[in-house]
Formats: sequence, structure tokens, C-alpha cells
Amino acid sequence: MQNRRQVLKQSALVAGLLASTGLFPQFAFAFNKNAFEAKSVQDALKALGVGALTESKDVSITAPDIAENGSVVPIAIATTLPGVKSMLIMVEKNPATLTAQFNVTESVDSAFSARVKMGQSSDVYAVAVLNDGKVLYAKKEVKVTLGGCGG
Repeated sequence: MQNRRQVLKQSALVAGLLASTGLFPQFAFAFNKNAFEAKSVQDALKALGVGALTESKDVSITAPDIAENGSVVPIAIATTLPGVKSMLIMVEKNPATLTAQFNVTESVDSAFSARVKMGQSSDVYAVAVLNDGKVLYAKKEVKVTLGGCGG
């Protein structure tokens, strides 16, 4: 029978082997600090290394017209486009514009939902970054009656 120390040691060894072979989902731990600290939509996109936005009917966003509490605003984003690399939720007037980034692969559906904080009424963007470099978006204005970002 193995003791706890032996089990932890073997688990770390297996995780290290998986990471070195590329079988471990390393991208799940990726974090772009500059993008999440950006103060505008354009600055966040620049930090992510992607191009200019193009509006598209193939990207959808679902959000309330009026959010009574800015601390928990439900947002859902989706696209049926092939070749999606990542999906973003951006709130234009938040202190930090980029609120969520979802990495997408062929085996992951490009539909996500989250509850985000909004400090004030603002446009909310659903952004799809495609493998070919295109950046498509849809936006919706959400009015906030009680701010959630320190307000």
C-alpha cells in the first residue's frame, strides 16, 4: 500500500510527463495580464495581438437591457463560425475592459456564459477571434441601475 507522499510524488511525475509531451492542456493556464488590465477595447485587442474589429451577424450576445445589480450581470456569447480561436467578453466602460477570455478548439462549442461586473451603463462586446486573424464582434448596450465595480 502506498502512502500519501508516494502518491503525490507519482502524480507530479505523471503531470510533468504529460506537460512535456503536450498532452496536458497548457493553454488552460494562459493569462495575458496586459490584456486584462487594458482600459479600452482597442488596448485590450492590441495586448492580445489581434487586429481591428468587424461587426458580424454570425456572433451573438445575450444580455439584459437593464441590469438592476451591476455586480452580477449575466452575459452569454456564441458563434457558429468554424475556426474560432477564442471568444471574449468586453465591457467598454469598465475599469478593465476585458472581463472574460475563452480559448476554443475544434472539440469545444463556441458558446459561453458568465456573470460579469459592470460599474456603469455601457456597451458590452462579444468578440470572436478566428484562426485566420479575423476579429468579429456583436455588441449590446446594457443599462446598469446599481454599479458593481466599486460604485
